[in-house]
Amino acid sequence: MTSVSANSPRVSIIIPTLNAEAILENCLAAIARQDYPREKIEIILADAHSKDRTRAIGKKFGAIILDDNGKNMEEGKRLALRHATGEYIVFIDADNEITHADYLGFAVQALVANPQALGVEGYYLPSSKMSSFCAYVTARLHISDPVCWVMSANPRLVARDGDVERWILPPGTFSYPLGANGFVYRRADLQSVQANEKFQDTHVAMFLMKNGQREWLRLRGRGVHHYYVQTLWGFVQKRRRATVHFLRVQEEMPVNWMKEKPLVPLWLAAVYCVTFFGPLFHTLRGIMRDGDARWLWHLLASPASVLGNAWGVWTYRRNRHKKNLVAELKPEQNLKKYGQPD
Repeated sequence: MTSVSANSPRVSIIIPTLNAEAILENCLAAIARQDYPREKIEIILADAHSKDRTRAIGKKFGAIILDDNGKNMEEGKRLALRHATGEYIVFIDADNEITHADYLGFAVQALVANPQALGVEGYYLPSSKMSSFCAYVTARLHISDPVCWVMSANPRLVARDGDVERWILPPGTFSYPLGANGFVYRRADLQSVQANEKFQDTHVAMFLMKNGQREWLRLRGRGVHHYYVQTLWGFVQKRRRATVHFLRVQEEMPVNWMKEKPLVPLWLAAVYCVTFFGPLFHTLRGIMRDGDARWLWHLLASPASVLGNAWGVWTYRRNRHKKNLVAELKPEQNLKKYGQPD
C-alpha cells in the first residue's frame, strides 16, 4: 500500500466514450474508490455524441465532458489531452475497471522513483463480471487479438523492487502494443513527442522508446479488469471495428508497431491463426503452464480473429467515405451479471 497526501501531483484521467452507459459507471466507480486525493483527480470524457446516459453518468462522477467530433477515438484522446491539466495522464477506456484502490498513487510514486521509465502498464486481471471468453482474451492473452499476440515481441523483466517491476523489449524491436487500458504517463513525456497533436494510442510509447526511454513499469498484481467483449461473436465484431479504426488511423499517420520487426510478419500470423496445429500447441501449452481451461478459447478465437480482421478490411474498402463509420460499427459491451452462466 502506498501513502498519498494533499501534496500529491494532479492526475488527469482521459476516457473516450460513445454510448457506454452499460459499462461506464463501473469504470468511474472504480476511479472514485481510489485512495488518491479526489481534488487531485481530473476526469475528462471525450464523448462522441452519445445517445444514451453516458454523459449523465459522467456528470454524476464529476467528469468534464468534451464534444468529440472526430472520426475515431484517437482524435478524442488528443482533444482531451489539450484540455488536461494534470502532471500525470492516465488513459482509461470505458470498459476498464481499476483493480486496486492504491493504483494511481502507486503508479505516480513508481514513476517518480524511476525517471528512466516511460510509464506504467497495468496488468489485465480476471473478474467475476467477465465471461470465460473475456477472461481468456484479456487476462490470459493480454493482447486482445491472437493475430497481434503472435506478432508481438515478448517483453523482458529487467528487475523487481518490491511490487514495482521494470520491463523492456528485446534489442532491435519495438513491436509491442503498449500504452492503453490504465497506462500512466508523465504529461511532460507526452508533450516531448507532441502527443496532443499526433496521439495514436500505442504510437506514443513507441516514440518514447525510440527517444531512449526503453523501460516501462508494471505494478505486481495491479492493473485493470478489461471488459473487452463477453462473447466470441462480439469478438468478431470488435475485430472488424478495430481493423476499420486501424486503417482509418493509417490514413493520417502510416506508423504502427507491426512494422517494427515483429516476431512474425502479418501474413504468417494470419496463416497460424487459420491452421489448427499452431493454436492447438499454444492452447495445450497455456493449459499446462497456467492450469486454466479458458485457454481452450484460443482454438476458436484464432480463426475468429482472421475473420473479423478480413471483414474489417472489406468494410473499410466499401465504406471508407463515411465519417462516422467507426462509431457505427461499435459492438455492444456489457458486464456479466453475478450467477450468469458463460
